[in-house]
Amino acid sequence: MTARMHWKTWGAGALAAALVAVAYPRPEVAAVAAAPPAAADPFAFVRSMEGTRPDGDVRLDAGGQLVIDAELGHLFDYYLAGLGEKDLRAIRAEIERELERRFAPGPAAQAKRLLGSYLDYKRALADAEKTLAPQADLARAARARLELKQRLRPQFFSAAEASGLFGASDAYDADTLARLDIEQDGTLTPVQREERMAALDRRMPAALREEREAPTRVIRMEASVQKLREQGAGDDEVYRLRAAAFSPEAAGRLAELDREEAAWKGRIKAYLAQRAEVGTGSEALQQQVRDRHFSAEEQRRLGAYE
Repeated sequence: MTARMHWKTWGAGALAAALVAVAYPRPEVAAVAAAPPAAADPFAFVRSMEGTRPDGDVRLDAGGQLVIDAELGHLFDYYLAGLGEKDLRAIRAEIERELERRFAPGPAAQAKRLLGSYLDYKRALADAEKTLAPQADLARAARARLELKQRLRPQFFSAAEASGLFGASDAYDADTLARLDIEQDGTLTPVQREERMAALDRRMPAALREEREAPTRVIRMEASVQKLREQGAGDDEVYRLRAAAFSPEAAGRLAELDREEAAWKGRIKAYLAQRAEVGTGSEALQQQVRDRHFSAEEQRRLGAYE
């Protein structure tokens, strides 16, 4: 499970995000998949990420060259989220070990060079952001930060590297800002506003459109699944419905999420029943019940159920 899919005790919104992740995996490209990481706990030295695996579907192309795209940044950011539990030197060393596990020496060296540039860029960005004038208008503040990032990148990356690492996120941000401008333009009539939004929809790249539409599609599908189950349908019928809408592979992953969610709900039900039996008079007994059913990490999230 990746950090972005550690969902079992989140709310409905996070569960929907996990469903999107498995129903719409990142688009495959004509590339050679990198070797999978070792089976050992990939983040044992940062306990908050225990049980997750690194984000970032980093790959080689058909010629064995590193594919420089947003996935590489996802991999870096996954490990960098551990800052505070470990210092930057330790985290950088772990990223480099992960790259060496995945790739041959040539691509690994290229990825490590990009990691160094990425860290230098992040430091420079943090310093430069301190010079930005405060903005009451959120759209202006966001645009100023985007422009600042784009001005800084040539100092650390080639044009191709910057486009690969940040092009998708820049397109998303630019589209969001354009929509904010339309929403905030008081000179537009409702019809004009709708026409301009439609024009943005038509210009939107297919990948970005898919990313925006995926959550709505999955939510609609899961509403259909719930209705189907209420009518007495079993797992086979649900699998066929999902497979027709997404893919057999996605339907299988969603079925696994269903099983994990059902197991979690079963544990919660058993816990609440035993908790009611011991009553509220003894905190020591209450804690024994918690320890019987949940790890220390899971217990931090029990407040929503108690």
